[in-house]
Amino acid sequence: MQSIINTSTRYGWAMIILHWLIGVIFIGQFVLGYVMMRTPSQRTSFELIQLHKSFGFLLLGLIILRIAWRLRNAAPALPASVGMLERRTAPLAHFALYAFQIALPLSGWALVSVSTLEIPTMPFNLFVMPNLPLTESDASESFWTSAHWYLAYAGIALVALHVLAALRHHFLLRDSVLARMITPSSGGE
Repeated sequence: MQSIINTSTRYGWAMIILHWLIGVIFIGQFVLGYVMMRTPSQRTSFELIQLHKSFGFLLLGLIILRIAWRLRNAAPALPASVGMLERRTAPLAHFALYAFQIALPLSGWALVSVSTLEIPTMPFNLFVMPNLPLTESDASESFWTSAHWYLAYAGIALVALHVLAALRHHFLLRDSVLARMITPSSGGE
């Protein structure tokens, strides 16, 4: 029987689902952000921005859930074939991924909070999300717009490195690093 929790060699269903769901949303958010800023129709752009904000809050909630789950469920040990340098840098890379996945939606939330347009944020049209207690101003909006943009591009570069590292493990090193995030642990493992 497949397990929801991690074992010493594989991730469980909970971590696998959160990993791939967060990954798809994170990449989708980058694409959506790129498209919404280049859409000539103001109405379409507005609707895409609202969708982008909705998925941003969903992403923030999922990454907090993932970190909480990770703190209660140890990650499987790396295969013996993984070298010492990689053993030391892998936790730093994962920490950076978590940090960007939290900082990016928070910077977006800060951006809408300081906007002088005062357009309410309604995630998936379910409720009004309160703004952060920040002062509205054009200067603040400019700062948070730049911060959000730089975090997005740095975050997507980090995701690309993460994907390349996983593919390297799977196709060149032929170890179980990628497989353990695809196939869940079994209860007896």
